[in-house]
Amino acid sequence: MAVESRVTQEEIKKEPEKPIDREKTCPLLLRVFTTNNGRHHRVDEFSRGNVPTNELQIYTWMDATLKELTSLVKEVYPEARKKGTHFSFAIVFPDPKRPCYRVKEIGSTISGRKGTDDSMTLQSQRFQIGDYLDIAITLPNRAPPPPGRIRPY
Repeated sequence: MAVESRVTQEEIKKEPEKPIDREKTCPLLLRVFTTNNGRHHRVDEFSRGNVPTNELQIYTWMDATLKELTSLVKEVYPEARKKGTHFSFAIVFPDPKRPCYRVKEIGSTISGRKGTDDSMTLQSQRFQIGDYLDIAITLPNRAPPPPGRIRPY
């Protein structure tokens, strides 16, 4: 029987983050995979050394916020600049007990609006160097999928 740690968002937010001096700290390579259909990639798309084809590589730091990452994605995808575009973030990471990946939704932002997840950082969500970031983009004319767990398919 597998036992998982259940850490609440409040507990994560309470932990003080160590400030990162971006002048002295080398950035990490963040491998980002995006979709524009409002749904995250399926977990099996990350299996056996494969990754989805639409990769965006970003050099950033562990204190990067979701809002900051949203701005970087919008620089590359002009259609995502429209006010009201929804960005849903998930971390894709290797399962420590099995040879597969797991996905954990961490938050969302909306272009042109302030939100509660805007200041959330990679560090606060237990992102590890080597994990992937999956961003499901929903343009303003389309409703985002209902929140909930990502199905492994």
